[in-house]
Amino acid sequence: MINYDLNKLEKLINIKFKNQKLLKRSLSHKSYNSKESNEKLEFLGDRVLGLVISKKLLEKYPDEKEGSLDKKFASLVNKKKCLEVANSIYLGKFIFAGNSKKKIKTIEDKIISDACEALIGAIYLDKGIDIAEKFIINLWNKHINLTKETYIDPKTKLQEFSLKKFKLLPIYKFLESRGPKHKPIFKISVKLKNSKSAKGTGSSKKEAEQNAASMLLTSLLKNELDR
Repeated sequence: MINYDLNKLEKLINIKFKNQKLLKRSLSHKSYNSKESNEKLEFLGDRVLGLVISKKLLEKYPDEKEGSLDKKFASLVNKKKCLEVANSIYLGKFIFAGNSKKKIKTIEDKIISDACEALIGAIYLDKGIDIAEKFIINLWNKHINLTKETYIDPKTKLQEFSLKKFKLLPIYKFLESRGPKHKPIFKISVKLKNSKSAKGTGSSKKEAEQNAASMLLTSLLKNELDR
């Protein structure tokens, strides 16, 4: 039986499936159907997405170094970007999640981003690589165009500096967490070989590490300028 919502999605993405069961499977979370979930299609779609984006980046930036291309690639195929793309076609409205005993009222972001990759996998199986590539480029093109300037976060910058100069990774140390459980503040320090440590705080360990790395980079730059 054809599902009206799936017909609506097909119109949104401008792709008519030969096998609509494949489309439904790509949108079926394991909580809805554990035997016919979208996990394997997600696995496939992730690889198809990676192939298409890699090819497009090589075409668009033929003179870029591998390291720069790798950063651009990572910014385009992560779960956050897949969620952003999925939301642009309202994919969350078409996902099957929860069973008759337990309905999921709010679809989690991870479920939506996973379904986006699974949909790509389904398109590839049903329509082939050319249509899958066209679908991906149509939805990702504006994001690809915005990758001209690659943002490198402080933690990555510090790691690259440390590996280049000392062949060692920065050393992060958890110092403390304070505040209520629902709103903690973490404090973390970081140092390089023969450097003083710098401290950073944040609402997550990741944020605290980024802030500590930023503080140490500022200190290292100041020392270089003072020489």
